[in-house]
Amino acid sequence: MRFDTKIGIVVREDLAVWQKLNVTAFLASAVAAAAQDAIGEPYADADGNTYLAMLGQPVLIYAADTEALTRTHAWALSRGLPTAVYIEDMFKTGHDEANRATVQAHTTETLPLVGLAVHGPKNAIDKTLKGLSLHP
Repeated sequence: MRFDTKIGIVVREDLAVWQKLNVTAFLASAVAAAAQDAIGEPYADADGNTYLAMLGQPVLIYAADTEALTRTHAWALSRGLPTAVYIEDMFKTGHDEANRATVQAHTTETLPLVGLAVHGPKNAIDKTLKGLSLHP
């Protein structure tokens, strides 16, 4: 199946595995919250148990060093793409309000990015993620 939109998550490659998974989960939830049209239908098994709906299209996960992550962030903002960020400071907080405060404390150029997610038209996302490799 071909999609008109694309979801990409970029994670800094030098993070611990648990951090990569945590960042990816939080960033995917941001896309799901903002892009209701990207959510599929709820699931059900043959016994009638129901399960939550998920994103209805693939989520591509990319690895990047700090420089590539910063560049990708700038490209996403310059294209006006819906973007979610996860910064290093958020590993030290325990709740959403504190997470928002850590982001608010930085200028765009000084955000200590460890991950970002973008969702939008396939061509714009492809241009934004150009040069990045899929996470191994």
